[in-house]
Amino acid sequence: MKNTATVEPAGAGEARVPVLVAATAGAVPEQANALARARAFAEPLIGHEWLATGENALEHADAVAAILRGIGGSEAMQAAAYLVHTCPHLNRPREIIAKAFGDNFATLAVETTQLMHLQEQAREARAPDDPGQQTESVRKMLLAFSRDLRVVMLRLASRLQTLRFYAVSKRPVSPAIAQEALHVFAPLANRLGIWQFKWELEDLAFRFLEPETYKEVARLLDEKRTEREQYMEQLRAYVESQLRAQSISATVQGRPKHIYSIVKKMRGKSLAFEQLFDLRALRVIVPNVKDCYQALSWVHSHFTPLVEEFDDYIAKPKPNGYQSLHTIVRDALGKAVEIQIRTQAMHDHAESGVAAHWAYKEAGSKGYSGVSATSEYDAKIAVLRQLLAWERDFSGAPQHRHLFDDRIYVLTPDAAIIELPQGATPVDFAYSVHTSVGHRCRGARVDGAMVSLNTPLQNGQTVEITTAKEGGPSRDWLNADLGYLTSHRARAKVRAWFNAQAQHETVARGREAVEKLLQREGRTAMRLEDLASQLGFRSADALFEVVGKDEFSLRNIETLLRPPEPLLAPDDYLLLKKARVPEKPPKGGVLVVGMDSLMTQLAGCCKPAPPDDIRGFVTRGKGVSIHRADCRNFREMAARSSERVIEVQWGLPKASASTAAFYPVDVAVEAADRQGLLRDISEIFAKEKMNVIGVQTQSIKGTAWMTFTVEVADASRLSKVLGTVGQVAGVHSARRR
Repeated sequence: MKNTATVEPAGAGEARVPVLVAATAGAVPEQANALARARAFAEPLIGHEWLATGENALEHADAVAAILRGIGGSEAMQAAAYLVHTCPHLNRPREIIAKAFGDNFATLAVETTQLMHLQEQAREARAPDDPGQQTESVRKMLLAFSRDLRVVMLRLASRLQTLRFYAVSKRPVSPAIAQEALHVFAPLANRLGIWQFKWELEDLAFRFLEPETYKEVARLLDEKRTEREQYMEQLRAYVESQLRAQSISATVQGRPKHIYSIVKKMRGKSLAFEQLFDLRALRVIVPNVKDCYQALSWVHSHFTPLVEEFDDYIAKPKPNGYQSLHTIVRDALGKAVEIQIRTQAMHDHAESGVAAHWAYKEAGSKGYSGVSATSEYDAKIAVLRQLLAWERDFSGAPQHRHLFDDRIYVLTPDAAIIELPQGATPVDFAYSVHTSVGHRCRGARVDGAMVSLNTPLQNGQTVEITTAKEGGPSRDWLNADLGYLTSHRARAKVRAWFNAQAQHETVARGREAVEKLLQREGRTAMRLEDLASQLGFRSADALFEVVGKDEFSLRNIETLLRPPEPLLAPDDYLLLKKARVPEKPPKGGVLVVGMDSLMTQLAGCCKPAPPDDIRGFVTRGKGVSIHRADCRNFREMAARSSERVIEVQWGLPKASASTAAFYPVDVAVEAADRQGLLRDISEIFAKEKMNVIGVQTQSIKGTAWMTFTVEVADASRLSKVLGTVGQVAGVHSARRR
């Protein structure tokens, strides 16, 4: 059965040295039998599920839980190893898991699943001929890790189990998975100080990527392993007994050397295998810092130190908090031996690294392994700093340089992580938190100190914004020379605010003009929404906006409120003249041949107007409907009922312009949508003395479709006007409908 969980497998076995990692600060209290309940919950869902690697999903979860248990992971974290795999099998995973185990379990399972999908997408997008290339999703991984250290632990444990399973099953490994383990996960484990994960991830990944080199170094190590181990045991016992004789309560252990670190040193320093100093190594653990230096003094007085190889990481700890004394000495036979000296607290911290910050609840206010973390905020700060350092390590590699140069990560006062572009300011930060916070931003504190709003922020800083109760942004923020905004998103929000203000003013101006017109006409009781609808607008504000921009003439509203009376009544019908053809043509209207005084109405489908070729159709109860001869509706009706078709013709126009008949016709315009288009077309109709009595507009993907209803006495003039409309900038076509 194919795995739909797309969870990255891992294999059996446990890490060898306990590290003591607790669940994140703020996690729900340990639930009774949480681990057993989680496994029972997952088993029917994933018990017969197989991952893409060929590993059974339940066995994978068992192994990940064992790895976490081996480094001191809490029962809650081990339980999460099962819940992560159940998400793809649940309709509403967050709700279902939250109901059974609590919100923290649900959030952890869902976010870890999302992170795995991101990683898979990153691997699929990566160029196969450039395995060192990392994608933008690594940045997303960084943010996800920052929210919850348990996600880090689950992903590291899962990837370690993946490699273990491949090693045991001897299956071929995807180079992308091995490269990601070596170049992303192992450096991350190193930055977090989780050495057990670091060395095993490196060795297994290297074994798959360069199998021949791995086998050769392993063979060289095995050649004199028995002799070397015998010598090291004698040296270990000697050093321990001599230090105890000096009243230094020391425990001395042998320290294994890992194949990848050997190859890395050989390549980095161009050394042959025989030239390596630290194939033989001891670790001395003493009660306190004073004993560290006393032990170092004894070692240097009884062996020959290589001064250039000495490092004091107690006086100057590594960036991830690691502390120890490192020295390389030669014995009487000239053999080089590396010796590390540290306190038990330093050793514990070296094994757990930043993960120790999450154990502060169990350790109390004194902290754990010499690290004080008195609040969730302190813990998040510690982890964020290490993750940022990992990011710098990562981006500092030649093939990765500049990948992260354009991003920074800062914190809100409650330790939420905010991603911003390089050079971002407190104003950018405010808009990232919330648009309304950005609009009302008036001041900022960075790490507790007041700063100006155009101060560039740095990685890891804590930013607090001071806001006004109401108000908006400053126009200065859009001035690039003043440096208030770097984020394109924040800049767009500021522009949108000012555009909205301008639109509000335009609408208010248009509303005032329309309301004054209604007052003059004595129509103040008319609903503004009804007026807008009759004029073809979707809302009153849409009408007010075009009026406020002078793109719609108030004369159109006047025409609607005061329609012509003589020949164009509201229902657009005309009285027919005498049936027989008179000696003198009638003065106006429509002439119907062979019938007496019939009522007529102009068809709304084709809106005929002189001198169109017209036909009449006798309707039931509504007299004669007058159509253009080319009207499709008329042709269809005539085909069905030809006996109801009668001949009609236009009467002569009236001599006086004041009493001339006007006919409504529809004009369709297609154009590229732009500001001022409606105004430009309306002006042409006004210049040609054609009254526009209705407008309908619609814009789809940058194309405007407009229908104008205009009054004409003679439709033949319309062709000339449409030619002029066709010359307006952006107009594609203008035709009579």
